[in-house]
Amino acid sequence: MSDLQTLIEQAWADRALLQHPDTVAAIAHVIEELDKGRLRVAEPTADGQDWLVNDWVKKAVILYFPLQQMQTQAVGPFEYHDKMRLKTDYAGQQVRVVPPATARYGAFLAPGVILMPSYVNIGAHVGEGTMVDTWATVGSCAQVGKGVHLSGGVGLGGVLEPVQAAPVIIEDGAFIGSRSILVEGCRIGKEAVIGAGVTITGSTKIIDVTGPEPREYRGYVPPRSVVIPGSIPKQFPAGEYQVPCALIIGQRKPSTDLKTSLNDALRDFGVSV
Repeated sequence: MSDLQTLIEQAWADRALLQHPDTVAAIAHVIEELDKGRLRVAEPTADGQDWLVNDWVKKAVILYFPLQQMQTQAVGPFEYHDKMRLKTDYAGQQVRVVPPATARYGAFLAPGVILMPSYVNIGAHVGEGTMVDTWATVGSCAQVGKGVHLSGGVGLGGVLEPVQAAPVIIEDGAFIGSRSILVEGCRIGKEAVIGAGVTITGSTKIIDVTGPEPREYRGYVPPRSVVIPGSIPKQFPAGEYQVPCALIIGQRKPSTDLKTSLNDALRDFGVSV
């Protein structure tokens, strides 16, 4: 792996090396490893408390684009014109894909993943048993854990550049409500429940209002938190206005641990999914 990384780093510093067969083969191998799940753009640290970004893998994804030529692909009645080919052999990977769901080659889908009509971009990693519901999008390099539910219309942003930036990370067992938007490398902790319409960026204030004093996070939702949209006042030259934030209103209860009862996690607090 160190030889691969060296070739990628050299090509990143000198794009003329993209003409060399060894460099082209190294980049193609990285994308193949991403596609098969043997390599990841980001991975949890040994203690599981943080994530490590493999920025050289991101560089390989970026370098892969100029190496590809535009081509027309026919899929039944659909026609595509793009540089990237689509994933194939879903039956062999034990993945259920409902037309017209699309996943690009270079994205990993673990066994048991279900794609309703949705989109998964290159570099993404989607864990076992996760549901990607209708019109949800999993952006480039997004990391989605096991047993996650991405509800209808959820948008997970892609993060390719800057290469050192963390991608969007959704940890195991999280439930993401309809039309939520999670971008700029935000991280959603294990088994958290994000209510419908919540927007979280790297700079969004996430305020825990469950105690006597508010506690503030930026771009990070702690495990098992139940989160809804909120707003806070902000002073501008023209006056005071409300700006969006996210509110942690409680913790997921043991009674909502089963996937079949995830919707109850929000109803417990009088919030719709």
